[in-house]
Amino acid sequence: MIDPTINTDRAGEDFIADFTSLSRIGATPGGGVHRLAGTVEDGQLRAWLRNWLESRDFTVTIDAVGNMFGLIEWTPNAPYVLVGSHLDSQPMAGRFDGAYGVLAAAHAAVRVRRNVTATGQTPPFNLAVVNWFNEEGARFQPSMMGSSVFTGKLSAEHVLAITDPDGVSVEQALTALGYRGTDAAPETAAYAEIHIEQGRHLEKDGVSIGLVDATWAAHKYSAVVRGEQSHTGSTVMADRRDALVGASRLVVALRDLADTFADSALHTSVGQLFALPNSPVVVASEVRMVLDLRSADAEVLAEADARLHEHVAVIEKRDGVHIELTQAHFWGVQSYQPEGIDLARAVAGELGLSSQTMMTLAGHDSTNLKDVVPTVMLFVPSVDGISHNEGELTHDDDARAGVDMLTEVLARMCQGALQDAVLQHAAPAQVAQR
Repeated sequence: MIDPTINTDRAGEDFIADFTSLSRIGATPGGGVHRLAGTVEDGQLRAWLRNWLESRDFTVTIDAVGNMFGLIEWTPNAPYVLVGSHLDSQPMAGRFDGAYGVLAAAHAAVRVRRNVTATGQTPPFNLAVVNWFNEEGARFQPSMMGSSVFTGKLSAEHVLAITDPDGVSVEQALTALGYRGTDAAPETAAYAEIHIEQGRHLEKDGVSIGLVDATWAAHKYSAVVRGEQSHTGSTVMADRRDALVGASRLVVALRDLADTFADSALHTSVGQLFALPNSPVVVASEVRMVLDLRSADAEVLAEADARLHEHVAVIEKRDGVHIELTQAHFWGVQSYQPEGIDLARAVAGELGLSSQTMMTLAGHDSTNLKDVVPTVMLFVPSVDGISHNEGELTHDDDARAGVDMLTEVLARMCQGALQDAVLQHAAPAQVAQR
C-alpha cells in the first residue's frame, strides 16, 4: 500500500484546485470546454500540462504525432508503466472527458514517486504519464488517433497527412502549435487509464469504481450521398435527385434500426453531416456524414450492419441517389486482461471503495493499448450519465477517490503486479518501435 502518512486529503484538494485551473482553458459560457485537437486551446492546455510536469521534475517528450509523455525513470533501460488519457474535447463539451484522466494520472504519478522516495523500494518498471493526441476525432478522423499510431494500427505518415474540413493537415496543426515532435515513444510494459463513465450505471447503483472488463463492438462508416445539383424553385419534384433527402432518410433509417432491437441492444447515430453546395436555393448535390453502430453482441451488430445496407439500396432506388459507405473504424467485442481486473478489484476492496465490473460502450485509448500490453481501465461515476455536453459532471468526492484508486493501482503495476501478464504479451520493445 502507498505510505499511509501521505496526506491524501490535502493531495485530493490539490487535485481539485489543479483541475479547476486547467478547466479555465477553452472554457465555454455553459461551464464546459471547447478544445478540439490541434487548435489554439489544445496548445494552451498542452503548455499548461508541460509546465506542470516539468516543474515537478518529469522529463517531457513529444512523438511524431503529438503524443506527450511525462517520464519518471527509476531503473535505466527498464520499460515504463504508462498512464493517462487525452486533453482534446468535443465541440462545446464537458470538462471531465479525457482531461480528468490525464490530470489524475499526473497526480497519481507524483504520489507514487513520493512513496518510492520515502520507502527506498526501487520499482522494476519506470512510470510515464501520457496525453494522447486526438482521442475524440472531432476535428480529425478517425478518433483515438495518437494511440492508434503508438500501437502500430496506423502509421504516423498516414495520420500526419489527414486533413480537417478546412483542409488543414494534422502535420500543419501540430507544427503550428510546436507539438510535431521527434522523440521516440517510451518502451511500454503496461497501461492504466481512468475516465468518467459517461453513463449512469455507477451512480444508479451507488458504486464508486467501475472495473472495465470489455468493450462494446462498433462499426463506423464514412458515408457519401450523391445526387444532382439543381434549382429548388424551378426543378419539378419528379426530376429531383436530392442528396439531402436521401441523407435524411438514412438518418431516420439508422434510428429506426436501433429501435427494432430490444433492451437497447443496439446504439446508432449520425454524428456529423456536411451538405453541398449548402445554398438555400440549390438542391443538394452531395452530403457527407458519419454513421455509427454499436453493440455488446457481435451477432446483433452483424445483423444491424446487414440491414443498414438493405436500407441503403432502398433509399438509392426511391430517391435516385447513390450512397457510398466506407469503413472508417471497426472494432469487435474485446476483453481486457483478467489479471488487471483482479488487481483493481483487490485495490478497491483495500481502499474501502465499492466496485463492479462493466463494459465500456464508448471507445477509449485503452481499447487500443489493451491489444499490445496488459491494461487496467477504471471508471468513476458521471452525474446523470451526461457526457459530450457542457453539463457533464463528476462530484469532487468521486474524482478524488478515483485518484486514490489509480495511485495504488499504479504503485503495484510499477512493482510488477502484472508481470505474468506482461510476459504473455508482445515484448515491450515491439510496442515502442514505429
